[in-house]
Amino acid sequence: MFAPSLAEVRSFFCEAWRKHLAGEPLTPIEAIAADCAKEHPEHHPLLADPQRALGEDYSDGRENPFLHLSLHLAVHEQVSIDQPPGIRAEVERLARARGSWHEGLHEAMRCLARALERANGPSRAAPNELAADYLDCLRRR
Repeated sequence: MFAPSLAEVRSFFCEAWRKHLAGEPLTPIEAIAADCAKEHPEHHPLLADPQRALGEDYSDGRENPFLHLSLHLAVHEQVSIDQPPGIRAEVERLARARGSWHEGLHEAMRCLARALERANGPSRAAPNELAADYLDCLRRR
């Protein structure tokens, strides 16, 4: 399993953004990351300043833009392979209902965040149970 460090995740997003701005070739995952970042101009100054990005601490409750962008990537990957089965149709439905792909992803990200909290909480739900709850959360939105 891939488990990048905090610095690696932040550096990845900053480098993808730098390459996008410079018009340099992007790997497929960097292109997805840059596309996600384009949708969030509020994060552009941070992404353009890797030293600041590496030093920011979000333990005070502020939204962590790197967590947000990572959730974008996670849901994008899940949709691309339809895993858990049915997620593609649910995100497409949410995107139509919300009027944009980006807003549909945000709805799915909320459900994914909830599932991750549950997976790491005291109950430590089983993966099959989490997938069912995740899809159920999407269906209710």
